[in-house]
Amino acid sequence: MKTIVACAVLALGVAAVSTPADAKGCLKGAVVGGVVGHYAGRHGVLGAAAGCVVGRHRANKADREDRNVQRPHSTTGARY
Repeated sequence: MKTIVACAVLALGVAAVSTPADAKGCLKGAVVGGVVGHYAGRHGVLGAAAGCVVGRHRANKADREDRNVQRPHSTTGARY
C-alpha cells in the first residue's frame, strides 16, 4: 500500500512541475491501469502501459468528435 501511495505522489509531483505535453488521457489512464494491474496479479507496469494507450485513444476519439460537431452555417452572402 505504501508503494502505491508513493507512486501516486511521485506521479502527481512530476505532472505538476512538468511542461504541458500532448498526452491527454495517458497519465490518467496510466494511473488507473497501474492500480488495476497491481491488484489483478501484480502487473502494475503492464497495466500502466495499457492504461496509457487506452486513455490516449479515448482522448483522441473525444477530440475528433468535438471537431466533427456540426456548426451552424453562416448566412453572410446567401441569396434568398
